Amino acid sequence: MGSRVSKQVERRKAISTEKKTLCDLHQNCGEEFPGCDYKPSDRKNWMAGINPEKVHINKIVWPGTHDSATNKIGFPAITRPFAQCQSLSIYQQLVKGTRVLDIRIQEDRRVCHGILLTYSIDVVINDVKKFLSETQSEIIILEIRTEFGHEDPPDFDKYLVDQLGEFLIHQDEHVFNKTIAELLPRRVICVWKPRKSPQAKAGSPLWNAGHLKDNWIDTDLPSTKFESNLKHLSEQPPVSTRKFFYRVENTVTPQADNPVLCVKPVTGRIHGFARLFITQCFSKGVADRLQIFSTDFIDEDFVDACVAATYARVEGKA
Repeated sequence: MGSRVSKQVERRKAISTEKKTLCDLHQNCGEEFPGCDYKPSDRKNWMAGINPEKVHINKIVWPGTHDSATNKIGFPAITRPFAQCQSLSIYQQLVKGTRVLDIRIQEDRRVCHGILLTYSIDVVINDVKKFLSETQSEIIILEIRTEFGHEDPPDFDKYLVDQLGEFLIHQDEHVFNKTIAELLPRRVICVWKPRKSPQAKAGSPLWNAGHLKDNWIDTDLPSTKFESNLKHLSEQPPVSTRKFFYRVENTVTPQADNPVLCVKPVTGRIHGFARLFITQCFSKGVADRLQIFSTDFIDEDFVDACVAATYARVEGKA
């Protein structure tokens, strides 16, 4: 019993130390980067606001959400706090400016996070289509994967094509060098990551797992995650030469050996340091590698920071 208490004390000290490390870095370095003052006048249409004829796909810093469809997961006040990573619906996230969605599903096409369940994938697709019907130039990356420990839903690739066919940007590595305007009216890059089913091939309406990569670091220590993100990002080719999307996530996640198991207070340890991360990317010379930047509980400032970095690239300021 005593050793367990001692371990918990050490864990709390480590978290406190790491939070202070980021606060000190923020105080010393600030959060100014090229274009940081830019704010979209309309987050729902922020890509249109920058100019679709100038915005190349590989120049975008894509604001994304982690475990996007968890706003109604589990049971309120019982299991939901342990798995909820977003409080907004998919439609609300898109209106706020989110452009990358991370969806996990199980065999029956219901969205899940681990063992906890929520609504059918139909809810996600309908929200996406509603947003697309209300906008003209916004591109979405829709990543859907079979959750660990589950089987692939039968014929799921056919379902996605049936539902989104007219909007789907087909798998083609030339897409990375094209502008938004050159891709319209197709507006969804759908990355389907099954566990056992065949991967999509070049030319297919869907994209395969190799086109959206990350290095997931499972930790509740904010400075550890922050530094790991920078390290892994520095190991990637610049966005101008690579033919895949690469994601870093401004999140930390609850750990079983720590008494704080609810997502919101844990991820809050790093949530406010998104602009600092972008600033550090510039400071360390890896800003040309930043592409998809995701978070839990996305807010306006996170979106604005990603849009500002995109604007700086498009205008030749970064």
